[in-house]
Amino acid sequence: MQTMSGQLLLAKNDYEAIMGYIKLGAGRTSFNRHDAEELEKELKKAILVSREELPQDVVRLNSTVKIREEKASKEMELTLVAPEKADIKQRKISILSPIGTALIGFCKGQQVSWTVPAGTKTFTILDVVHE
Repeated sequence: MQTMSGQLLLAKNDYEAIMGYIKLGAGRTSFNRHDAEELEKELKKAILVSREELPQDVVRLNSTVKIREEKASKEMELTLVAPEKADIKQRKISILSPIGTALIGFCKGQQVSWTVPAGTKTFTILDVVHE
C-alpha cells in the first residue's frame, strides 16, 4: 500500500529478507546490479510495519498476485517468491526479478509500471492472496 507521500509499505521481515538477498547477491542470474541498487533505494524509503499490521491487500513475499497488462488487457497470476524458489513454469517469480521488484509493497487496485526490453509496461493489481 502506498501512503499519501507515495511510500511503500512493507512487512519488516520481508524487508530484511529482500535486503539480505541483495547484500548476498542471491540469484545473480535473475537480476542485475543496477536493478538491485534501484530496489535497495526504494526499500530504504519504505515504511516498515509488523506482518500483522500490513493490510491484506499489500503485495509481499509469497503473495499470489493477479495482474492485468493495460495495453493488451491480458491477465496473469504470479507468486512472488525467494530467488531460489523461482520457477517460471509454476508462475513463481523471484522478488528480485524486474516484475517482482515492481510489485512488492503495492496494493490491490494500484497501477505499477516497469521497463522491459520492449519498453515500459503498465499493470493493474487486481487481487492479492497470501498463503
